[in-house]
Amino acid sequence: MKLYYSPGACSLSPHIVLHEADLQHETVMVSTKSHKLQDGTDYYGINPLGYVPFLVLDNGDTLHEGPAIVQYLADLVPEKNLAPANGTVARYHLQEWLNFISTEVHKGFGPLFNPATPEDYKPMARASVLKRLAWVNEQLANKTYLMGDQFTVADAYFFTVTGWAQFVGLDISELQHIQAYRERILARPAVQAAMKAEGLLK
Repeated sequence: MKLYYSPGACSLSPHIVLHEADLQHETVMVSTKSHKLQDGTDYYGINPLGYVPFLVLDNGDTLHEGPAIVQYLADLVPEKNLAPANGTVARYHLQEWLNFISTEVHKGFGPLFNPATPEDYKPMARASVLKRLAWVNEQLANKTYLMGDQFTVADAYFFTVTGWAQFVGLDISELQHIQAYRERILARPAVQAAMKAEGLLK
């Protein structure tokens, strides 16, 4: 398998899952600004959508949406318990989390990263994201991970997007359960391996 990624972007989530799953893989870095690979190759020629993550399977098939990619990877190694079994209520709870993170948190960061966003709109955008994060903070009051005691692909995704707060002036220091949660996730060897591979940790 080959994962196209950009350091620290949402592609960090499937990168973490690849390490958690202990799956053999190749990574290719993409510039999200120039949309080129390090060798100058036009990324649009590989993925017409131009964004990451983008996973190329060994048979040539492709996946280009993070929540789909991480579930696919988890299902390759069911013994790792990175996702509940298909057809179970727990699996639908996982999909709830992935959808919430994607539409309510990840998407909310978009205006804060976009240089075209008017400055007077950004406080409103920050407040909107913070409201969603405050709700997750409450959910983590008595949980080790989003789904309870078991790390899942949803945790890889939520850890990734909450890491962006520091870059957009979003103060989440008072969300103590999220802070403790992030420390637990960061302590995982697979998370550290993925971050080191992307140059995010020494």
